[in-house]
Amino acid sequence: MKQDTLTPEVLLASFIAKFSLESATLIRAVRRKMRARLPNAIEMVYDNYNFLVIGYSPTQRPLDAIFSIAAQARRITLFFLQGADVPDPRGLLRGTGKVVRGMRLAGAATLDRPEVRSLMKAALERARTPMDPTTAHRLVIRAVSTKQRPRRLEPR
Repeated sequence: MKQDTLTPEVLLASFIAKFSLESATLIRAVRRKMRARLPNAIEMVYDNYNFLVIGYSPTQRPLDAIFSIAAQARRITLFFLQGADVPDPRGLLRGTGKVVRGMRLAGAATLDRPEVRSLMKAALERARTPMDPTTAHRLVIRAVSTKQRPRRLEPR
């Protein structure tokens, strides 16, 4: 497939198609919910060695991204890319870094839980660069690794 002639949506669909049906279904469902929640975000896609990552940012600058979803063969994680200072009274966010925190998603419905919505709202309020409600959504393919870990694994 010649990548320079395909639309970003077609390319993203081809990246997701590398996963098992179950994982691909989850990735698409999580992306739908993120798009609904962040309709003005710029989605930046990285099909890296270890993960398929979709970042959600108010600009095309990676440092401005507020969230990302990262998919591996057996799991998907929601990262709060500016999450170290987000109040997390329920202890849902994992990580000890100075900037990023994350939480594994058992399913797309996890994004609808009130405590997760509250975390996302707090992250949006604290973002270095706020989401601009006048920005039109864009999907940008930022990087594609030629060498990648398998996206489909045998059942355990």
